[in-house]
Amino acid sequence: MGTMVISGTVVLVILGFGNHTWWLVAVALLFVYMQYGRGGTSASSPGGSSGGASGAGPGNYRAYRDRRDKQARWDRRYRRERPLESRRQSRERKG
Repeated sequence: MGTMVISGTVVLVILGFGNHTWWLVAVALLFVYMQYGRGGTSASSPGGSSGGASGAGPGNYRAYRDRRDKQARWDRRYRRERPLESRRQSRERKG
């Protein structure tokens, strides 16, 4: 996929010497590829994903599950290493 986009961009740039509109098309192609064409390396939502099936793909869910599992491991480790502090925090949350 990447090589097709690069070669298409090169062709559009070469065509752009005769008509500058092709350069705009090449830039648009690169922009669309950087935003949507690369599987899990998109940084389009810096605030996190908003659940639902609209943008959910196997890579997105896998990344979410990895982050969730990593957070759960850190939480368990914190409770194990600092039992008094974790009990105090749970009491503050309840009351």
